[in-house]
Amino acid sequence: MNNLAKLFSRLSLALAVTCVSAYTVDAQSNRKLVRTGNKFFDRENYRAALPYYEQVLANDPNNAEALYFAGISYMTFDKEKAAEYINKAQSVKPNVDRDIEYWLGRINHINYRFDDAIKHYQAYIPNIRKRDDWRREEVSMLIQQSRNAQKEVANPKDIFVKNLGGVVNSEFSEHSPVISSDDNYLLFTSRSAGNNQSGSKASDGEYFEDIYETRRIQGDEWEQPRSIAGNLKSSGHDASIQLFDNDTKMLLYRSVNNGDIMYSERQADGSWGDAKSIGSNINTADFESDAFITPDNQRLYFSTSHYSEDGDLDIYVSQRQRNGEWGKPRSVGAAINTKFDDDSPYMAADGSLYFASRGHNSMGGYDIFVARYDSVAKRFARPENLGYPVNTPDDDTYYRLSPDGSYAYLSSYRIGGYGEKDIYTINYIRAARVTGRVYASNDSLAIPGLELVFNGQQADKRPISYRDVTKQEDGLYDLRVLSGRTYQVEITKDGEVLTTESFEMPMVLNDTTTIEQNFYIDFGDDTTRVTSAPTLADRGTSTDKAASMEFKNIYYDTDKYELRAESIRELDAVAAFMKANPNVNVSIEGHTDSRASEQYNMTLGENRANAAFDYLVQQGISPRRLVTVSYGERRPTAPNNSSANMQLNRRTEFRIIQRQDTQQEVPVN
Repeated sequence: MNNLAKLFSRLSLALAVTCVSAYTVDAQSNRKLVRTGNKFFDRENYRAALPYYEQVLANDPNNAEALYFAGISYMTFDKEKAAEYINKAQSVKPNVDRDIEYWLGRINHINYRFDDAIKHYQAYIPNIRKRDDWRREEVSMLIQQSRNAQKEVANPKDIFVKNLGGVVNSEFSEHSPVISSDDNYLLFTSRSAGNNQSGSKASDGEYFEDIYETRRIQGDEWEQPRSIAGNLKSSGHDASIQLFDNDTKMLLYRSVNNGDIMYSERQADGSWGDAKSIGSNINTADFESDAFITPDNQRLYFSTSHYSEDGDLDIYVSQRQRNGEWGKPRSVGAAINTKFDDDSPYMAADGSLYFASRGHNSMGGYDIFVARYDSVAKRFARPENLGYPVNTPDDDTYYRLSPDGSYAYLSSYRIGGYGEKDIYTINYIRAARVTGRVYASNDSLAIPGLELVFNGQQADKRPISYRDVTKQEDGLYDLRVLSGRTYQVEITKDGEVLTTESFEMPMVLNDTTTIEQNFYIDFGDDTTRVTSAPTLADRGTSTDKAASMEFKNIYYDTDKYELRAESIRELDAVAAFMKANPNVNVSIEGHTDSRASEQYNMTLGENRANAAFDYLVQQGISPRRLVTVSYGERRPTAPNNSSANMQLNRRTEFRIIQRQDTQQEVPVN
């Protein structure tokens, strides 16, 4: 029995012995209703229990016990209402139950009130009995998860999360999205009534899981989903897992034998054939929950409780044998598997393993993690939390990339959804091309030689900046900027700021979008101050040491962005030079080798630039004098054909940006 089940069992017992102080007819009626609700609560059938608690509250809105247990029941599918009920229960009767502080911690955590959650968890610890040491360990973990969540939410990723919509999602749970290789056919699992003709329900009062299919109409529009029950219909749960063998076969979960991995083949008429076991080396008498077959059909990653002493899920891998059967499984290793549930493995095209885990540095419940494969060490690196908003304080599972890797599907419970778990898309915000010209408002000729600086922020509030100069031949500027934010565009000529304008860059989810944006500067009748502005040399300013200074690159280990000892020495030199030259700003440019995907390398390059940025700020350099840029693998200094060359490409470069403004920033020393 897991920890939550233990607690529900204890709560059910507490509910059974709840006394009603007044023996009026209404009080007796309420007591009977509570006892009836308790029967369903004890079987974890919270939807069936709730009407009885609600009847009590209709008679007595301040019945603390009914509020309390109704609130716990609502946590399975309506977190906001759960918070309302549990908080009211405590206000009516502060000591309504020994575990009230625990549940207040849980409800504050999933509603993003992390400081309050930690306070409630800490207040709960003295109430834990000595015989319940497992609760003490659990609460310690929950406190750490609140701290993890607080950190991740304060530093969001540049990611756009979108609900797949009401055609696919319902008031019940939808999960396990599976997309075809052409990106137009979607399988998913739902607990809605749908085509469940018999109306049969599981012990928790909800419909059994069934697999549904739908096809894309266009963009984000989908056809009305259809159940694919047919030959796959069983008396229990059936859930989609994966399409493989050119979409002719499907992996699925079936709740037989405590949970097994099955497969089905598509028939000539387009229907799916009978489900068959994936093999005796995979399926055991214990729980097998999810799986993934690699594109070459040679490896099967799956999650099972069979090899765990405590019954938690771990991820194992099996190699296909010459006879076509799956071989004896082996663990993917302690770097990935924890003493908590590790589930839902998915292998990306670049060899990275994505999975859901309740362990590691989870924000709460299941989080999505990625473990990059180190081809040199022949093992997976330490898993990374994908961060907020991919992950939330609640369960986030079944992460699957689209065929081209430009976006992903996942299932999670989020505030504002349609009901329980919904299916969402995760779009990785892209950079887009912005091009145009700068005109004098009283002239149709574009002005060459103007510098445009687009200043904005990443999602975590770090400054970003992009720059270009209008060309002599056609007055055109052309650059790529991160989409989905507002930029302050500073237009200068030889260091003199001519104007600053706001430009809203729309969100772009592909790499081919071009936005045209022209700017206009009002000079009255005097355009010569721009078109014939003096150069630095004309002003008598010679090129000094600051203009010609070059810094050494700093380098990184494979797939790392931690600063080396020799890097610190070079960064100290950069900081000292900037303090001595207040007219100088510095562009910090992160680069990588070509081992991972371009998307991953852009993030890694960004992390490397940010590491240098953070160190320089710690040394007293104003963040307004620093700009971070990631080029990922796009600007190699050597071919990525040897370990020595790859080391040269794993670098951060520093480029001086000379400013000649009359109003200069005084550096923070």
